Amino acid sequence: MQPSRREFLAAGMFAGGMSVLPAAPASSRKPNVVVIFLDDSGWGDFRPFGKPAYPTPNVERLAKEGCMYTNFYVPQAICSASRSALLSGCFPCRTKVFGAHGPNARGLDPKFATLGEVLKTAGYKTAVFGKWHIGDQPDTRPWARGFDESCGLMYSNDMWEHHPENPKYWSQHPLQFWENGKVKIDRVTPNDQPNLTTWYTEHAVDFIKRHKDEPFFVYVPHSMPHVPLFVSDKFKGKSGKGLYGDVIMEVDWSIGQIMQALRDNGVEKDTLVLFTSDNGPWSSYGNHSGTTPYRDAKGTSFDGGTRSACIAKCPGHIKAGTKSSKAWCTVDILPTVAHLAGAKLPANPIDGRNVWDLIRGAKGATNPHEYYAFTTNDKFEAVMTGDGRWKLHLPHNYRSLISVGNDGAAGKYEQKQIAMSLFDLQNDPYEKTDVLQKYPDVAAKLQKIADRHRAEFYSSN
Repeated sequence: MQPSRREFLAAGMFAGGMSVLPAAPASSRKPNVVVIFLDDSGWGDFRPFGKPAYPTPNVERLAKEGCMYTNFYVPQAICSASRSALLSGCFPCRTKVFGAHGPNARGLDPKFATLGEVLKTAGYKTAVFGKWHIGDQPDTRPWARGFDESCGLMYSNDMWEHHPENPKYWSQHPLQFWENGKVKIDRVTPNDQPNLTTWYTEHAVDFIKRHKDEPFFVYVPHSMPHVPLFVSDKFKGKSGKGLYGDVIMEVDWSIGQIMQALRDNGVEKDTLVLFTSDNGPWSSYGNHSGTTPYRDAKGTSFDGGTRSACIAKCPGHIKAGTKSSKAWCTVDILPTVAHLAGAKLPANPIDGRNVWDLIRGAKGATNPHEYYAFTTNDKFEAVMTGDGRWKLHLPHNYRSLISVGNDGAAGKYEQKQIAMSLFDLQNDPYEKTDVLQKYPDVAAKLQKIADRHRAEFYSSN
C-alpha cells in the first residue's frame, strides 16, 4: 500500500522538533513540486526584496503566502553551472559543468542523476518548460534526463545568429525551439522571442491541469530576463520604466498564472513552490539588467553574483508571511525534495543536504553543511561557512565593470585581483571590509576547509 501524503510529509516535516503549523489534512498523494528559476534576475528586481519602480504583485503575494530567504546561494554565478547544480545537487567542481555551454555541448554527464530522474522513481510526472542549458546532445537533453514533457531552448537566448559578436559562427548553429523531443521552430527569430515567457507559462499551466490527480514536478527555468530582452505585446510599455521593467512584470504575471493554476485545480495545499534565480544580474548591460545591493554581479563569486532572492511556499508547513536569514543553496534542493517525496537519493555522490527543517523554520534548525564552495568557471575562488556568516575568498582574479552599456549593448570589464580575504557577512554583507587580520583563527579554519576541498576536487588538475 502506498504511503499517504500525510505520512510522507509528517516524517520529514515534523520529526526532530516542534512543528511550525499543524499538519495539513491527509490526502492520498505525495507533495507536488514547482521550481521557478529565472535567468540573470537581480536580487532587488521584485518586491519585497527590492523596491523597483514597477509593480510585482504576484511575487509579493507569493512572499506573503510563504517565506522569503535573504541568504540563498548558487555555487557558481553562470548559467549552465548554476542549472546543473540545482538539478544534480552537486557542486560544479564535481560534475565539471562550468560556465555557459553552447550548441552541441555535452553538458551534465548522465552518470549524475537529475531531480527529474529522482522523482520519476517515486512515481512523479515531470516536466521542464524553459531554458535547459545543461546538455545539447541526444542523451543529455530533457527527455533523456527524466522529464516526461518539455519545451524551450537548449541554451541561452543570446546564442543565436543575431548576436553582435561572431554572427558567422552563430548562423551555423541556429537557435531552435524544442517541444517534447522534436524541433518545433528551426530558427528562432526576433518575432519568436517575445513569446517565450508566454509559451513556457501556458505549458506549465496546462501540465498542472492535466496532472492534478497525481504527484508532479514542474521546472520552469525562464529565459528572461537574460539579454537580449523581449516582451510580449501585452506587457510592452506597461511598466513605464523601460524594457527591463516590462520583462520583469511579464515574468511576475507568469508566476501569477502558475500559482492560479494550482488554486484552480485544487492542489495549492499539496504543492511546494520554490522561486529564485540562477545568479545575479548581468550588470554590464545597464538598463537591460537587474539590480543587487551586493558586491559585483553575475560571473563573480562575490555575493552580487551568487546570492539570489528566494521564496518557498508550502501551505500548512511553511508559515505564511515569514522571513528567514538562514543560509542554504541550490545544491540542497534535490536531497530536500527527494526527502519530502519519499524518493531515494541518486547512486552517485551529491554535495547537497536535506535542509527541510531549516526551510520550514523548525525551532533550533541549523544548516548541516560545514561549508559551501564557490567557483567561477573552473576556478575555485571562495568558501563560506554553512551558517552563512564567514566567507573566505582565496586569491583570484575577477572581472569588474569599467563602463556600462545600455539599450542592449554590453559594457566593458577589466580584470582585478583580490588577495586572501575574510568577510563577516553577518555584519558586512556587502564584502567591503577584509577582517582576516582581526579573525585569524576563522581564516585558518576556512583555509583548511579550502585545502581539503581542493584536494578532493582538483587534485588531478
